[in-house]
Amino acid sequence: MSTRFLPALALLSVCSLINLPAAATSQARIVRLSDVHGTVQINKSGAFERAFLNLPITQGTQLKTGADGRAEVEFEDGSSLRVGPDSAVTFTALTLDDSGTRNSAINLAKGIAYLDWLGKDQVSLKFSQETVALDHAAHFRVANASDVASLSVFKGPVDVDSPDGKLTLEKHKTATFDHAENDKSKVTNKVEEAKLDSWDKDATSYHDEYAKVKNDPSPYGYGLSDLNYYGAFSTVPGYGMMWQPFFTGVGWDPFMDGAWGFYPGMGYMYASAYPWGWLPYRYGNWMFIPSMGWMWQPGMWNAYTAIPRYTAAAGVPVHALVPPTGTTQTVAIGRAAQMSTRTSSRMVLSRGSAGLFIPRGSIDNLRSINHEVAKHGFVNMQPTPQFAVQTQRRVGFAAESSAFHGEGEMEGRPMASAPPVASAPASTGSAAHASSGGGHR
Repeated sequence: MSTRFLPALALLSVCSLINLPAAATSQARIVRLSDVHGTVQINKSGAFERAFLNLPITQGTQLKTGADGRAEVEFEDGSSLRVGPDSAVTFTALTLDDSGTRNSAINLAKGIAYLDWLGKDQVSLKFSQETVALDHAAHFRVANASDVASLSVFKGPVDVDSPDGKLTLEKHKTATFDHAENDKSKVTNKVEEAKLDSWDKDATSYHDEYAKVKNDPSPYGYGLSDLNYYGAFSTVPGYGMMWQPFFTGVGWDPFMDGAWGFYPGMGYMYASAYPWGWLPYRYGNWMFIPSMGWMWQPGMWNAYTAIPRYTAAAGVPVHALVPPTGTTQTVAIGRAAQMSTRTSSRMVLSRGSAGLFIPRGSIDNLRSINHEVAKHGFVNMQPTPQFAVQTQRRVGFAAESSAFHGEGEMEGRPMASAPPVASAPASTGSAAHASSGGGHR
């Protein structure tokens, strides 16, 4: 797209910002669908449709998973809700009170969910006739079946209100609620391991590891771990602190792959298909830096934006950021439509992919691999499973346990003993890293 489209896009950005005070007045909040595996559906505008990474979650949104489905939702402070297979949840309230405290209310109609709450905001989770309300850090598992419900505490304490009275559960305690006896409760001093616990632990470890960053520029926690895993911050003279994803290159721009999702009362919001694609599309500004390529400049934290901001250099092509017309629920752009559950034992990391189809935490040290891709154009990998649903627990994020299984889908099977194999073609020349816009030095 040439720069002649910039005035129209500027007008769209202004219009979106004009609408933001109304959203603030209604105290509505928007959180992030941060991870999707298998069959996951979302109801954001009156009907269920296929869910995909980075779709905004608004008050009233429903999620449901199939037999192979799993999903994670990240809140502003970095807290996470993970939803297992054959489950259904509704975000009944996402509000901001006058004191600035964010309040979230979630209803688990059926299935299993893990809540890893950091305690900076307030949350309530309802399951069956029980309600958990938190204003402090806690981590627990909830299961809601047709005959019984249970709550198992990994980190507490957790208070539960039920028809049987109020319970306080400490760490390593489990309460079960019998639906046939009006949810009469029984407490045991242990937590039985469940099949999905390894997935929850892996995801928690991922956030704990990658959410830490020196001189963190963001007041938000959601999306920060993905920025640190899939790219790097650097100081660019004349621009300040900038961030760039790994595996970029000539011809890549931040808007090649994504989708427009329709939300009643809000219109279309842009969702990036890249696994790191939350904060850079909600705040700050994308800029084209000569000899370095597209980079994200953090900032503009005062208001959520539905349409990403960017500044392009003259003559630099940019994929059009024009919302569709009508009320079609979702319109995919570029390779976003290719997000599938196809499986593969081999992966090719190449320039211009910008991390697309690389599941979070699945490969150790993307920075080093990025150097090889910048020199050779691509790297072949044969990784082993990770972030899988399994009873055998994976330890750490070393390369020996890294894995990719298909385009965005992990297979639930025990860890393989063979380490991943990475190879690059013989170098036929020295590709200039900066001039190619190919990531970081």
